[in-house]
Amino acid sequence: MGHEVRKYGISVGKLSTGKRNAITDVPGVKVGHHTLAEGDVQTGVTAIIPHEGNLFQEKVPAASHVINGFGKTAGSIQIEELGTLETPVILTNTFGVGTAVDAVIDYTLERNEEIGRETGTVNAVVGECNDMILNDIRRRTIRREHIHSAIEKADKHFGEGAVGAGRGMVCYSLKGGIGSASRILPIGSKDYTIGVLTLTNFGTLRDLRIDGRAAGEEWHAEKEAKEEKDKGSVMIVVATDLPVTDRQLQRIIKRSVIGLSRTGAMISNGSGDIAIGFSTAYNIPAKPSSVHMIPTIHEEEIDIAFRGVAEATEEAVLQSLFCAETVTGRDGNIRRSITELLSESLVSKGENP
Repeated sequence: MGHEVRKYGISVGKLSTGKRNAITDVPGVKVGHHTLAEGDVQTGVTAIIPHEGNLFQEKVPAASHVINGFGKTAGSIQIEELGTLETPVILTNTFGVGTAVDAVIDYTLERNEEIGRETGTVNAVVGECNDMILNDIRRRTIRREHIHSAIEKADKHFGEGAVGAGRGMVCYSLKGGIGSASRILPIGSKDYTIGVLTLTNFGTLRDLRIDGRAAGEEWHAEKEAKEEKDKGSVMIVVATDLPVTDRQLQRIIKRSVIGLSRTGAMISNGSGDIAIGFSTAYNIPAKPSSVHMIPTIHEEEIDIAFRGVAEATEEAVLQSLFCAETVTGRDGNIRRSITELLSESLVSKGENP
């Protein structure tokens, strides 16, 4: 985890970042990876943990939003209906969703003996992107132990780029993957935090924009790059400690599309673009009580959260590019890192990389 984008003099937006400039700036949130990187197998798992307690017993308010629905996300229907999240959010490849759901159910059952006895069942939340260009997805290499490993490794500090679920992903025809960023939200006399983690697997090179500059168009012309049809996807996970209802949270995560568009995203027909968000400001107990009080901000104070999620999403997408290394995968397919391409471009212009 690092501020790779900012090392190149790119400063996205107007709001201040959190200490790590990552989703884990939100108190309690942790991220873990399990990476598979050998030959034709270039894939993995990423786990986002909202808090260290028992999530099934202490649910968090949550929302989901479908930007374009060409995706296979599990668990979003119940989030939409009930407005709560009760498991870690798992990201992996498309064919790993079923295995991940099983693993999350195992994980939750081990910690909650009453499930299926005194209570109902559990809603496992799993998001995906298709990494078939670099990964032999037909081999279905994701196993339950990989999901458990990612959860166990969850920490405040985590890798970005070609790691975890991002190992085999392709973004703007370059190597994509995991990216993250955060923004501080001053409201009244208190500062809140909003953090974003993206799994990027979308876009074509010529559409890429960096800090308003049509960099992808320039590189496409320089390299006479082969045009690729955008069939990709992106998963956006938003965390905040802002006291909001699930309805307010959905309004916030909808604005993540602004950050995507600023990087050049066209939201193509074949793209599964899904946002999932949660707040750690309060818990919702599994057992009912007569009255459950929920603290919320006033609607007139929500604009800064709209700006924060847009800025953090834009930077998280760029982070996924700038943190990734070149990867050779299935059948010798190669996707180069943006830093390698940038260095070559500077050298060709007689500048220092």
